[in-house]
Amino acid sequence: MKRYPAPAKLNLFLHVVGRRADGYHLLQSIFRLVDLCDWIAIEVREDGRLVRANEVPGVPPEQDLAMRAAALLQAHSGTRLGATIAVEKNIPMGGGLGGGSSDAATTLMALNALWGLDLGTEALAALAVRLGADVPFFLYGGNAWVEGVGERITPIVLPPAWYVIVAPGVHVPTAAVFAAPELTRDSAPIKIADFFTGLGRNDLEPVVMRRYPQVAQALEWLKAFGDARMSGSGSSVFAAFENESEARRVLEQVPRKWKGFLVRGLDRHPFLEASSPEQLGSRQAG
Repeated sequence: MKRYPAPAKLNLFLHVVGRRADGYHLLQSIFRLVDLCDWIAIEVREDGRLVRANEVPGVPPEQDLAMRAAALLQAHSGTRLGATIAVEKNIPMGGGLGGGSSDAATTLMALNALWGLDLGTEALAALAVRLGADVPFFLYGGNAWVEGVGERITPIVLPPAWYVIVAPGVHVPTAAVFAAPELTRDSAPIKIADFFTGLGRNDLEPVVMRRYPQVAQALEWLKAFGDARMSGSGSSVFAAFENESEARRVLEQVPRKWKGFLVRGLDRHPFLEASSPEQLGSRQAG
């Protein structure tokens, strides 16, 4: 079985700027790819079956986004081929790092090639949005300024950075955070240039901090080393550093009750890079 990388993302900021009549929230965010990866192993089958080769703890087959992506692509294309799929999870689940969405996107890209479908990115993205609002971002393959409900994606160039991610080990349900009555839903929209002058926060942070003290504790600990914030709807928190050695010193101090990751910001999705993706890997403590 050949293995394909499914990288995590960080929300460098996340503003809720409105809400549509159908209940979906309007957002502004910057999504940054990092080199903490799940791995999707795939083997093509001639019998047309889609087989899940391994169990993912806490994820029943019907909720497995990699399997759902495969089924969606198979039905859309009408291919007679199938696949055996195994997912190696390294990205914390329920951590606001986009692991499930990334798994789905990598599965779509890999099977598009393995099944010889030759679908373009736009066609894959039209399918991907049915799996989750974050999935199209991973298909486009680069860092992005994201608006709307996640469908308006503008490529953005970001400076090199290293990040320490702290996962406090709690699962935060995204839907419950967005449904919270105290959530700020009217942040003033900002421009890309505003972010680079220091504007930007995570509007979901206050909701999660009040409801999940473990996340609040991890964030307060990390703030002692720099400008830390929560990614997505949590529970993971992160801080940026200019170089690897500075970030590594912080990683080595992460309390053992949490899991820490040292990751590098990426410019491109490793699936789309010419170099071997098997060389990727996070540096982890805890």
